[in-house]
Amino acid sequence: MVRRAAGHRRFAGRPRVDSRPVETRSEVQQPAEVGLEWDTPLYRTAVAQYEEALRHADVSVAVARRLAVPERAVMVSVPVCLDDGEWTIFPAYRVQHSSVLGPTKGGIRYDRHVTLGECAALAMWMTWKCALLRLPYGGAKGGVRCTPRELSQAELQKITRRFTSELMPFIGPQEDIPAPDMATNEQTMAWMMDTYSMQKGYAVPEIVTGKPISVGGSVFRAEATGAGVVMVIERACGRLGWSLPSLRFVVQGFGNVGGIAARELADRGASVVGVSDYSGGVHDPAGLDLAALRSWITEQGSLAGYPDATNVTNPELLELDCDVLVLAALEEQLTAENAPRIRARLVAEGANGPTTVAGDEICAERGITILPDVLTNAGGVTVSYFEWVQDLGRLFWGRDEIRSRLAEKLGDAFDRVWELSDQTDVSLRSAALVAGIREVAAALDARGIYP
Repeated sequence: MVRRAAGHRRFAGRPRVDSRPVETRSEVQQPAEVGLEWDTPLYRTAVAQYEEALRHADVSVAVARRLAVPERAVMVSVPVCLDDGEWTIFPAYRVQHSSVLGPTKGGIRYDRHVTLGECAALAMWMTWKCALLRLPYGGAKGGVRCTPRELSQAELQKITRRFTSELMPFIGPQEDIPAPDMATNEQTMAWMMDTYSMQKGYAVPEIVTGKPISVGGSVFRAEATGAGVVMVIERACGRLGWSLPSLRFVVQGFGNVGGIAARELADRGASVVGVSDYSGGVHDPAGLDLAALRSWITEQGSLAGYPDATNVTNPELLELDCDVLVLAALEEQLTAENAPRIRARLVAEGANGPTTVAGDEICAERGITILPDVLTNAGGVTVSYFEWVQDLGRLFWGRDEIRSRLAEKLGDAFDRVWELSDQTDVSLRSAALVAGIREVAAALDARGIYP
């Protein structure tokens, strides 16, 4: 006969869960071992923002603890024979934060600083972003630790195809759908789509988004993130009573997000007085000639040495006098060190995680409004969703229809965030996170935990 220790009891039916609402951060905290592998400053920033939002989200402790960590984190090695015949092993990652609302969705980045913790943080933010926009996705993020500028196209293709092969057990049109991110583009996605399709034996365009139109991509996808940033800025200007054409903008980043945002702003009559790329920035208080800047970059490869404006460093660019600062480059750019010197009245986060917790607090104390990343740069994933839907149905929409649908989605999300911020007296960031967390928590409450 089996004897049970004192205090042991058999549970019938579903196990008991802690359904109390979250009241303090300590209730969400896990044992240190749980987050050890992805514990980085950026991940701690994501968790700190999450814990702050939980105070207003009215979700149970059990649900809050589940959503505080990723569902899956994959680390792989990518062996590649370089053009000179030398073998190199590149570390690579894919983190899937939550599949409660549907397949996970998120970018693939190539950068020498990619870490598991960075991917975990970005995947968490992606979950809230998708939920806020009411897209049927959870968040994911992945990347390969490499220096793309030092690699040939042939080497990048080898890295992409091998990375895709390593991820085959974990991705799929109904499991996890990659997209472009830092230093990846539609060609990268075409290689991923082809590798996956060749493994399956038939074309699967819906496995990735951000592809070339020739292999199932969507019109307006390449411009979507940058254009969406400006759509959100327009909404904010309407609420603040500002005239967008009268404003001066500084844009950190002049690539796929910042470059498009700068163009869209200029098209609306605004003055772009400063921009930057990885090599540094340029400034002209009278407004920059964006067409001339693009021509210079095409010829020279970067903004370095541009002769028709004042050259500034990236740190100096952030502190230029302007009305709106658009952060469209890297993470952790607005910090406790430089936030006291920011002269913008409004900050729009076109990049993911460009503001630290301390930077956020200082901007709030100084009355600087921040349009948070989970809302402001959501244009990319929204049009990625449109692309995925078009691929699944093999029925494609026109540019005007997609742009109109994007403006409607972003406008609805912006209005909900702004009103929630007013009602609860919290920042726009907390309001955006609260709205997203509530959507995911409601689904997790309904579904429960299997098995």
